[in-house]
Amino acid sequence: MLNSVQLRSHLQDVNAIGQSISGCLDPAAIAHRVTEALVQRFQCAFARIWLTDTEQQTLTLVASSGLYTHTNGSFAHVPMGAYKVGKIAQNRVPFLSNYLPDEPWVKDRDWAIANQIQGFAGYPLMAGDRVLGVLATFSHTPLAPEFLEVLQMLCLTTTIALDAALQSQRTIPKSMSQSRAMALSDQLAQVLTSTQLMLVGTERDLPASMAYALLRGVELLTQLNCSYCRLTYGEQAILLDAIAIFPPNIREDRLKRAASPLAELQRMTLWLGGTLTTQPDPQDRVFELTLTLPYRAAASEHLSVSVQCQQSVLQLAFTHLCLQAGLNLKHAPSKTAASDTPEVLLTDRLDVPPSNSPIIWIQHSPRGQIPAAAQAVVTLDIIPQQLYTVVAQVSQGQAALPELIAPVLSDREQEIMRLLSQGLRDRDIANRLHISASTVRFHVNNTLTKLKAKNRYQAVYEATSREWI
Repeated sequence: MLNSVQLRSHLQDVNAIGQSISGCLDPAAIAHRVTEALVQRFQCAFARIWLTDTEQQTLTLVASSGLYTHTNGSFAHVPMGAYKVGKIAQNRVPFLSNYLPDEPWVKDRDWAIANQIQGFAGYPLMAGDRVLGVLATFSHTPLAPEFLEVLQMLCLTTTIALDAALQSQRTIPKSMSQSRAMALSDQLAQVLTSTQLMLVGTERDLPASMAYALLRGVELLTQLNCSYCRLTYGEQAILLDAIAIFPPNIREDRLKRAASPLAELQRMTLWLGGTLTTQPDPQDRVFELTLTLPYRAAASEHLSVSVQCQQSVLQLAFTHLCLQAGLNLKHAPSKTAASDTPEVLLTDRLDVPPSNSPIIWIQHSPRGQIPAAAQAVVTLDIIPQQLYTVVAQVSQGQAALPELIAPVLSDREQEIMRLLSQGLRDRDIANRLHISASTVRFHVNNTLTKLKAKNRYQAVYEATSREWI
């Protein structure tokens, strides 16, 4: 059985593997990095990844590390449903065994005994209802049953990266690679035929993976009859804001199903450490889409965080939140403060160990006791932008207790509050922003809820006092 220390260590290893493949658009390179990491970090005897062909009939071995590194042996091509690997792909059921030589499906029992192979674990690489391939590991020692749960998290990360890479190979226009000098806004404008693109800020060079995600976002918006689209180059992230219309007879829940383009864009955004939010207005069948992709190096250069949670679900959730916020993840906080911006410890533990690092405590119960050593407290509904702000505050020696952590208004909500402060009515604001009056009311109601304001005047006052407008 994996104990809590091993599980936390494995989750940190999965996180490190995820960072190593982030931004890579070469499926073979992604697969090789994952199999190498399984051998080095999890002490596997060898690890392999097969990918399916476009007809979903054959699995092709694309990466092998450890005891065997060749990819052209007898298992280079496995028919769907053949051997254990093919059955895992066909049935989509993970499998673990610690008696490999005794398994009836093993092709060469003497080989397993001679190489002292005891453990085997295989996991399907699933993207929605599609099978991308199979990951398999072999070990000299027995594997804990919980290792399948670790593989589940690793395969989720790997699948997102592989799916984005495979999609980019199939759909990125050849002209894009042939004309890299073309600005991203020009490429987006060529795809966006339903409305005019607005550009805010100075354009900068972006990794191919980020550019591709934005192109896929604009392609989706074109399908959804986009009526407004703005690309903003901010200081820490690039933002794509848009207003679109739900297709007839399509509700938001169907639009977000695993096989839909919006779900694909959501997976790609998470892989890049960004956020994708939609705010629907059922009355007018319109919704606002905001895609935010952080410039990783710019945000994480100075702010470092160590996530150490007792609850594995919180460990995973806040590790992902830190990545979304553009923070630099560390395995453990430093014993001594070696710089002006020390590493921050993010934890849910009441018995916080002695440390020179600033401590942010995760309050997962409304009436939970707050440790005296905590410089800041965050709750489970915190968003990446808020987390980045809190980490920056405690890194500079400022306290950030719950009542000091204010919700963040979106750019559109701030824009509407700014126009309200000028005395404009809903209809005037709608005409100014080229949206419907009901959409304006939708954003105003969201702002009232976030600011806990009783009316619009109080909301404008709160937004002004916090220097948001």
